[in-house]
Amino acid sequence: MNGKKSIHIISGGTIQHIATHLALCAPAYGGTGRQLLNICHSYCEELEVVLHETKMVTGTPVHQRNSGIWYGSRLETNEDVDRLIGRIVEDLSVKILFMPVALCDFKPHAIGGLLLDEKSDGFWSDREFSKTGPRLNTSSFSQENPLGLQLVPAEKIIKKVRAKRKDIFLVGFKTTDGMTEDQMYIAGLGLLKGASCNLVLANDMKTRLNMVITPEEARYHVTDDRYQALKGLVEMAKLRSHLTFTRSTVVAGEPVPWSDPVVPQALREVVNFCIAQNAYKPFRGATVGHFAAKLSQDTFITSQRKTNFNDLDKIGLVRIKTDGPDTVLAYGAKPSVGGQSQRIVFSEHPEYDCIVHFHCPLKPESNVPTVSQREYECGSHQCGQNTSNGLKKYWENGHTFSAVYLDQHGPNIVFNSKIDPRIIIEFIKENFDLTAKTGGYVS
Repeated sequence: MNGKKSIHIISGGTIQHIATHLALCAPAYGGTGRQLLNICHSYCEELEVVLHETKMVTGTPVHQRNSGIWYGSRLETNEDVDRLIGRIVEDLSVKILFMPVALCDFKPHAIGGLLLDEKSDGFWSDREFSKTGPRLNTSSFSQENPLGLQLVPAEKIIKKVRAKRKDIFLVGFKTTDGMTEDQMYIAGLGLLKGASCNLVLANDMKTRLNMVITPEEARYHVTDDRYQALKGLVEMAKLRSHLTFTRSTVVAGEPVPWSDPVVPQALREVVNFCIAQNAYKPFRGATVGHFAAKLSQDTFITSQRKTNFNDLDKIGLVRIKTDGPDTVLAYGAKPSVGGQSQRIVFSEHPEYDCIVHFHCPLKPESNVPTVSQREYECGSHQCGQNTSNGLKKYWENGHTFSAVYLDQHGPNIVFNSKIDPRIIIEFIKENFDLTAKTGGYVS
């Protein structure tokens, strides 16, 4: 790799062996991988690009005599791809991984019926499923005496990538068949959240629609032009893969109860209003957005990651302590991913000590300034700086507060805990539609 950072693309279909000359198949022939290869060469010249194609694309590997070169691929099964991913996560040069590979979603569990050379009903366990397993005698079966095949879901290999390497920018792919745009969005978002992807490209086989889905639950590049969707995907991956994050270390501790006097009353009333108006809409049992209060220069209380804010009375907040920009201790639970944005905003706007963020659209008549979110993943230092730079100051009844709207994401509203919370609540009512959600509904 010559010291360069690298992009890896895994493309093509895989199979799950049942017996000799019999297998399950996820048909895919590598077109997306090759398009991605060409686009990456054009837009990511500073990165080495490596395309891994399965045997379904390249054919059986053939060794050219006296050259030491193998042509074709040895990637055939899910297990082969699993081993490749194991090598990729051990390679510290890997920066981005695109996974348009079609992994077989099911694997054989059992076969019931007559087997070769058997005179009576037989039963195979999954230990015997292999490329060289006993061949099934088709003459032993008929419409009246069919072969029964039991399937179980295959392991979700994609989850292993960021479980081991949070620094790899992971791009997943979700194929649907005849879904509406909203259904595609929910399916792709499910993959993104379940596998901790940084982006997911969803595409529908019937409608030919494509969309890029982000962790902020937004959708970009919604188009039936496949090339334009892939181009937008690569551009976003390049922009977002260069972001920096501060990872929190969870240590022993108890949640801060929502009713605790340490929680500013103004923050409590504003968030309670947002909850009552359905600003926080759960997906897979958790809500997005965040809110926090600064208690001192290095101590904050903030919302908990991967929880349902509608149950705030039960789950409470998490106390965090910082020691510079790269060290955060969280007591008892992980803080919301927006914690870095909160700390940057509080540092650069010291007149404020409370912040509220939710994923709801801007009303058409609002004058809240809008800044782009496409380049930034929520939680990155750059997202925090973008938020801080975009804040506009407002004056109301002798109080000041500031707000900015992150396009296709949601507002950040920052204020001092001594403000009358009704001022912030009225501002929210006037400027944001809490009944809707950016990106679309998630249930």
